[in-house]
Amino acid sequence: MPLHKGPEQPDERPVSVNPFYGDANPVGGMTEAPPKHRLPNGPLAPMTAAQIVHDELMLDGNSRLNLATFVTTWMEPEAGVLMAECRDKNMIDKDEYPRTAELEKRCVAMLADLWNAPDPSAAVGCSTTGSSEACMLAGMALKRRWTQRNKDRYPAARPNLVMGVNVQVCWEKFCNFWEVEARQVPMEGDRFHLDPQAAAELCDENTIGVVGILGSTFDGSYEPIADLCAALDALQERTGLDIPVHVDGASGAMVAPFLDQDLVWDFRLPRVASINTSGHKYGLVYPGVGWALWRDKESLPEELVFRVNYLGGDMPTFALNFSRPGAQVVAQYYTFLRLGREGYRAVQQSTRDVARGLAERVEALGDFKLLTRGDELPVFAFTTGPDVTAYDVFDVSRRLRERGWLVPAYTFPANREDLSVLRIVCRNGFSADLAELFLEDLGLLLPQLRHQPYPLTRDKEAATGFHH
Repeated sequence: MPLHKGPEQPDERPVSVNPFYGDANPVGGMTEAPPKHRLPNGPLAPMTAAQIVHDELMLDGNSRLNLATFVTTWMEPEAGVLMAECRDKNMIDKDEYPRTAELEKRCVAMLADLWNAPDPSAAVGCSTTGSSEACMLAGMALKRRWTQRNKDRYPAARPNLVMGVNVQVCWEKFCNFWEVEARQVPMEGDRFHLDPQAAAELCDENTIGVVGILGSTFDGSYEPIADLCAALDALQERTGLDIPVHVDGASGAMVAPFLDQDLVWDFRLPRVASINTSGHKYGLVYPGVGWALWRDKESLPEELVFRVNYLGGDMPTFALNFSRPGAQVVAQYYTFLRLGREGYRAVQQSTRDVARGLAERVEALGDFKLLTRGDELPVFAFTTGPDVTAYDVFDVSRRLRERGWLVPAYTFPANREDLSVLRIVCRNGFSADLAELFLEDLGLLLPQLRHQPYPLTRDKEAATGFHH
């Protein structure tokens, strides 16, 4: 969560409250609106409080038009009803809510089967608040396994984790919080993610694992997990180093099993020790729910699992937090039950079709160069063409925001800081009709952008956000 500071100035004069929000008498009992940065002295009527909050939230963007986020912004009303019924259930209290716990267990089993675990019944897994927590748990397991194998050297030896520079920021947080050296493979030329051989060359006796990304947030491309495992196999033959792989499938682990069945990336590869995904991304559930699975019990050190019984019963848990609502887990089970394999395949194929079709039409405008085409994740990145000098991607992002569309513009990391792009994430609910409306708005902006004397966005950092 972001950190927030208190207001830099004392409470500003509060806005007035519309008399219609009051009692039957429009002016009865209406005095002054509540302060914004300290608790009010007394209570408000529920309708008044709700309307004040509602009015302020009207200034938020429309989540359905947010083409920056990977997070689900639409679900069926039935899912919303189930979530409302379960929002007061604490997931940790498995003895009090045994059926919710059972649905979580079933989801883990379904994912173990979907990801081709050698023995789905032996796979170990848990729900989390999202992929960030799942990655933290997977990283902790990798570090603890390395520590167990190197008791004679740790803590004198500093562990490291190898990954591409394109990883989601949660991996940098993990390395910072758990004192692990982050060894990152930079981008080169038109390769925007990890190179397997370069990753293997960064490994040594202190490497706890290598992270492969099934669906880079920078451009939507899959990293070559099978090639990565092959490079580490060759490394083991030469040096004896046995380096496990964690697959960060935040998005792709809920796309590839349905649309890219011939792609080998999961537990079919013996070197893959663990996988995570975001149920609230292409798992098609509102935020926040994620999943972390390990190949078997040996891949998750038992000493990391806490067993608590003060809430009743013996409950093994592996989590960074404790209390959280069961609503999202129930919604995940509902979605698995509702769609099945064929339903997921149809939804993800439709989303990919929208992404590929929109990418082709953006390219046909003539001003843009595609980096990816939405044929892996339903995501594509593009930049301005070499002949475009009147505007840049930051101008495009800024002008689209005026039409309600949130499209991130950002600069790539080392060694491609020279490259700035726009990225569009197509999700369930972003229909072909909405894509058509987006293309119309983009087309209407281009004549104005072409007549600019030069790019007008001064503060590139403030121009847009890079939202994962």
